[in-house]
Amino acid sequence: SCLCGSAPCLLCGCCPSAKNSTISRLLFTFFLFLGTLVSIIMIIPGVEKELHKLPGFCEGSGLVLGLQPHVDCGSFLGHKAVYRMGFAMAAFFFLFAVLMACVRSSQDPRAALQNGFWFFKFLLLVGITVGAFYIPDGAFTSVWFYFGVVGSFLFILIQLVLLIDLAHSWSQRWLRNADESNAKGWYAALCTVTFIFYAASVAAVVLLYVYYTKPEGCTEGKAFISINLILCLVVSVVSILPKIQEAQPHSGLLQASLITLYTIYVTWSALANVPTQRCNPTLLVRNGTASGTATEPPTTWWDAPSIVGLVIFVLCTLFISLRSSDHPQVNKLMLTEESGAGAGAGPGGEAEEGGVRRAYDNEQEGVSYSYTFFHLCLLLAALYIMMTLTNWYRPDESLQVLRSPWTAVWVKISSSWAGLLLYLWTLVAPLVFPDRDFS
Repeated sequence: SCLCGSAPCLLCGCCPSAKNSTISRLLFTFFLFLGTLVSIIMIIPGVEKELHKLPGFCEGSGLVLGLQPHVDCGSFLGHKAVYRMGFAMAAFFFLFAVLMACVRSSQDPRAALQNGFWFFKFLLLVGITVGAFYIPDGAFTSVWFYFGVVGSFLFILIQLVLLIDLAHSWSQRWLRNADESNAKGWYAALCTVTFIFYAASVAAVVLLYVYYTKPEGCTEGKAFISINLILCLVVSVVSILPKIQEAQPHSGLLQASLITLYTIYVTWSALANVPTQRCNPTLLVRNGTASGTATEPPTTWWDAPSIVGLVIFVLCTLFISLRSSDHPQVNKLMLTEESGAGAGAGPGGEAEEGGVRRAYDNEQEGVSYSYTFFHLCLLLAALYIMMTLTNWYRPDESLQVLRSPWTAVWVKISSSWAGLLLYLWTLVAPLVFPDRDFS
């Protein structure tokens, strides 16, 4: 019953009091992280060669499944394996996004699918994954690349919304603590963290100029770094203007420094995809056949931008699963209820005495988050991690060589500009629309 019943049953008697909605989100996130772990294992250098040694892994498996007698190993391993794993996770979350459309409370029969039957959900994910590995090569990888690009761009925007909200909440909390306790330590901590963020950003900009530009040429890299540096200076200055401070007293340099640091990271990630060896020392090219030259290094996901992107992905996904924002505007955008304003728990909403019932249904009167939007966020997260683990590389027209396209560069740079404009809008919106509540 624990595997097939409601989500609260999973934590009965073993964890502190928890909400049904939180447990369900964490378990779906666990599925995403499990798929991510499998993708990482498939892309680790050396795994492909070891899997080739397994008897019947590439030949003979088709006979067992009643399919073609020979299955191309390239469909199972490396870059293509990550694409198929990403497709399986995206299809899984898209299915639940459709099934959970317009669910208003846990009284809806479909809510049982959201909050229970976890064993069967796991079997469904495994089944979709196995089926994804038998998708014919053809144009699948090339077409799915563009799905990944669009989904990753949208997830980067979600990351930016969460980052801006985190920066505002962080600053407000520390300033509130400083006002309540009259302690100069909070102000010192605020200044120290802000200085560290700006110092790291300046150091990163210098390194980008050193490693990703040359005195002659590399015009695109110079332009991207310079434009983003100027935009970061603009938002930093705007955040401390008297008019902005009057409209938003909690606005300050902490938020601007965090946005600046993230923008520089996105710029670095974009420059790491510039398809010019002279301007991109981290550029990798991988031949998918044995005809590749020995001088070409293999493509791996173990580069610094991808590792940082993986960490940010994990933090943002957990953020989506665990927290409702303190800001009503962000809650409206993310389709979650205000913190502390969730639906009533109804009978037995509190944990029973003695700690027997530690998990409870807090969505009897209404859902505390949009089921569909949550699954769409995980769908976009699956596409983002798929692109991150493959370095945003795609096969060429011959499907033999993986290359870094300019598409990846422009998507990342555009997302950095969108993030800066979004943050700038959060600063000037109260001045443009003085009659609206932006608290």
